[in-house]
Amino acid sequence: MRHQFGDTLSCLYTRDKMIKSTSTLRYQALLKWLKNQRLEQGLTVRSLGVLIDEPFQFVSKVETGQRKLNVFEYVQYCQALDVDYRLGLKLLE
Repeated sequence: MRHQFGDTLSCLYTRDKMIKSTSTLRYQALLKWLKNQRLEQGLTVRSLGVLIDEPFQFVSKVETGQRKLNVFEYVQYCQALDVDYRLGLKLLE
């Protein structure tokens, strides 16, 4: 099925159903990327929590897949890490 966005989003669908699980390899790759970006910056979960004004448990839950980020949160998370959010999104393609 062709969507209004062309075939670029087709990899995110399974028979026209959105993938909602956080256990997919692509989503896990995104979480690993976020954690690696934090570590490369020399940040602890506590220090990143301070930067995004969230408790350290929030960061930990994001990195372990226990907490999903919505799109706006994801962009802010990347801004706090000083990384281009588009790089992480490429992992979902």
